[in-house]
Amino acid sequence: MKKLDSNDLLIENAKHIHMIGIGGAGMCPLAEILHTLGYNITGSDNNETDTLNRVRKLGIEVHLGHSADNIRGADLIIYSAAIMQDNPELAAAREQSIPALERSYLLGYVTRKYDNVIGVCGTHGKTTVTSMIVHTLFNAGLDPAAVIGGKLSTIGGNGRVGHSDIMVCESCEYHDTFLHISPDIAVLLNIDSDHMEYFKTIENLIASFQKFASMANTVIVNADDERSMLAMRSVKSDMITFGESDASDYRIEDIVEGERAAHSFKLYHGGKLITDIRLKIPGRHNVSNAAAAAVACLLAGASPEQIASGLASFGGAGRRFEILGTPGGITVADDYAHHPAELKVTLRAAADMGYNRVIAVFQPFTFSRTAYLLDDFASVLSAADIVVLSEIMGSREVNTYNIHTSQLCERIPGAVWFKTFDEIADHVAGIARPGDLIITLGCGDIYKAAKKILSRLNAKFPKQH
Repeated sequence: MKKLDSNDLLIENAKHIHMIGIGGAGMCPLAEILHTLGYNITGSDNNETDTLNRVRKLGIEVHLGHSADNIRGADLIIYSAAIMQDNPELAAAREQSIPALERSYLLGYVTRKYDNVIGVCGTHGKTTVTSMIVHTLFNAGLDPAAVIGGKLSTIGGNGRVGHSDIMVCESCEYHDTFLHISPDIAVLLNIDSDHMEYFKTIENLIASFQKFASMANTVIVNADDERSMLAMRSVKSDMITFGESDASDYRIEDIVEGERAAHSFKLYHGGKLITDIRLKIPGRHNVSNAAAAAVACLLAGASPEQIASGLASFGGAGRRFEILGTPGGITVADDYAHHPAELKVTLRAAADMGYNRVIAVFQPFTFSRTAYLLDDFASVLSAADIVVLSEIMGSREVNTYNIHTSQLCERIPGAVWFKTFDEIADHVAGIARPGDLIITLGCGDIYKAAKKILSRLNAKFPKQH
């Protein structure tokens, strides 16, 4: 059992925990785990979401909207990083001297309940790799606990308790929240420019990943990512590398692109073939993701055969190139990509899948990211045949950057933008043709537009879906 700190003891001794922002992707799995452990959980959120509905189905009382009355009876408040300090529930907690902790402290507490924690970090691919590992270990009978930033159909949600000593945890660098986690094995996928409103410089960002890696006993690191290797220079933890590089401990070889841009490859260790891996999810980038997951699963006790079987059956995490339907021969998909590097690989995969046209519907997320990376967004989105943009979802930010969707739109040839999802759905359903791929992109609530588009196409082609 890992040593608990004072914040851990607050959680350990609480009976009624109220969670502000309970519908968030990072909050929902923790709510599920605490509920399973027997805590009395209540929560609140501003918007109706799929995750909010899932929490309600567990029997957890959820309030829509924030009010001081919502925290009645709670002896501990947990809030997500997106919650402002003037939130009425947080203000009421301060007035009533009820302890309040940001979500990352709760996640840290949960990781200290397990002796073999695999923390998956990196700017891109965290949810996919975490999901790959959980799916593979679960199917291998190793019964892992999990906290994932997206829904995984294998476990029916974002998280599970598990009854082994293994926990697989998506570990996010946003505002250094992953430094509250206690990883035994860290998986470092890549380091790219993001959250720069907080980190300010790429050197600070690399230093943060370096701190996280130093907290683990073993680090599985992408040898093909220069910044990740730079972060490891002063880390004293045991290091295991993977990648296509000749210097990789686990080397990716013989990559073959198959149908619908799904890839296969061979994974070697010390010149010896470990396993053949065949994926059914699209995208060249998922070769690296699968190799990272394979190495983590080996360390967790899965056999090469179990790993090959698990990765071959992995159908993707929720909102990661998730196919929603094909009415009238038009494919509607949804993806979480929200950074230019993620959009680039997702749209490249889409282009390789043989559709007549790719219609990209993008929702920019946060004013700071849109302002800092405006030209990069314009460049990568231009790869789609048609680009449709929504308003920027500011989330936790105020628009002090004076940035607007129109500024991105004017940088992309032929792009259009709309204020509402209904307008987007009407436009996209009107221009789509059989053989097209419509893919909604973004980490906010753009999936609601995807559902509206699908609904309109289903009505347009009632006998063909």
